[in-house]
Formats: sequence, C-alpha cells, structure tokens
Amino acid sequence: MSYLQAFIIAIIEGLTEFLPVSSTGHMILADSLMKIENANFAKTFEIVIQLGAILAVLAIYIKRFFVGINIYLKLLVAFLPTGIIGLLAYKTIKHYLFNPITVSISLIIGGVVLILLDKWSERKKSEYKNVEDISYGNALKIGLIQCLSMVPGVSRAAATIFGGVFSGFDRKQAAEFSFLLAIPTMFAASGYDLLKEKDNIHSEDIKLLLFGAVIAFIVAIFAVKGFVAFLNKYGFKHFGIYRIILGVLFLVYALYTGLQLTA
Repeated sequence: MSYLQAFIIAIIEGLTEFLPVSSTGHMILADSLMKIENANFAKTFEIVIQLGAILAVLAIYIKRFFVGINIYLKLLVAFLPTGIIGLLAYKTIKHYLFNPITVSISLIIGGVVLILLDKWSERKKSEYKNVEDISYGNALKIGLIQCLSMVPGVSRAAATIFGGVFSGFDRKQAAEFSFLLAIPTMFAASGYDLLKEKDNIHSEDIKLLLFGAVIAFIVAIFAVKGFVAFLNKYGFKHFGIYRIILGVLFLVYALYTGLQLTA
C-alpha cells in the first residue's frame, strides 16, 4: 500500500465512519478499484485507522463523559452483544464477507431500510430528555441490532441509528448515541485486529497506520459535525438513495469485471 492509497482510504474512513453508508464497505470497494496489494494488511489498515475517527468523537463529545457513570454503563450494555459475537465470529467474517459483492448487496438493502426509516422517524419525538436516560433494556436492543453491522456494507452507524430510533430516540439523539457507542466498539475491533496481526506488521506499516489515523481524525471532525446538521435538515432518505445507487453501480461493475467473491 502506497502513501497515496493510504491517504485516499483514510479520507474515506473519516468521511463515512459515522455516516449510515458503511465505511468498511466503501473502503473495500476502494481497495478493489485501486487494486491494492497485500490484502491482509489493507484489511488491518482499514480497521486500525478507525482509532483516528474515534478520537474525533471523543474530542467533540468529551463533555458527555463527565456527567456521571450512567452513560458508561449504558454504552457497556449496548457494546456487549457486538463484543461477544464479534470475538466468536471474527475470523469467519473477515475471511468470507469482506468482498465487493457482499458490500454491494448490503448497501442496496440498507438503502431501502434508510428510506423507510426516514418516513417513519420524520415526526417522531424522543421518549428521553438526554441520551444517557435510555433504559438498559433498550440499550441492549441497540447493541443487538448493531451486530448486523459486522456484515460489511450494512454500516454500524446505520444499524445503531435504526436501533436508537426504534428504541425511543429522535433522529439527533439516535445519531449521538451511535457516535458514543462507536468508541468502545471500534476500540475493541481495532485493538483485537492489532493483537492478531502484530507479528505481520513491520516498521513501515506502523508509519502508514499512524498516517492514516491522523488523516481519518481530521476528516472525521468535520464529517460528524456536518452529519448532525444535515440529518436535522434532510433526514435519512438521501443516504438511502446514495447507498442504493452506489450498490447497484458497483454490483454491475463487480459482475462485469469478474471480481472475486473472497479477498
């Protein structure tokens, strides 16, 4: 992987990590288009640079973590399903599902769901004053729905936002809880991948990882703020339409060029 390729992938990560369009899916599609060599390191790179995006959320929402222990407990409950299932299914998911065909189909299905969610949530009012007021049962429900995002192309943000609206949040609160839940989820995913691949990562690879994380951090700062403003004004439907168009275009491209189903 060259620094130019790392730069492009990091921008994609920063832009899409907290949008309901699947950052992993976009990076897998970008890998295929750029024909990046060393597929195993590319997968690790795409997971580890999420740490930069996490730090962007911490920088923006740091005050949320000083209002009491309640928010920590709710996030822990929401994280547990993905943490447990991800640990058990990690190798299978990474080997069999990280491919353009899976991503394309997931983008299309998720796009339809977002368009339906947009209509359903348009006039919905929150059942909670603050995101930390959500019940433990509903926090667990969001966590279970987040498990769907382990399939590339589904989108962790889309799954958790859907789960949040379904559990009583309005659009803005659902997005904020999704941002916060990303912190333990992505720390765990990045940390686990680093631990598994530590023997295969060399000094030059570490430089690429740090470079990518910094770029992802800078871009994610603007993406998070812009997403909340866009969501309040336009809702989810435009993201749904974008997902469907991208999924269809790349599915046609993948079938036409004969891209392999496994990376």
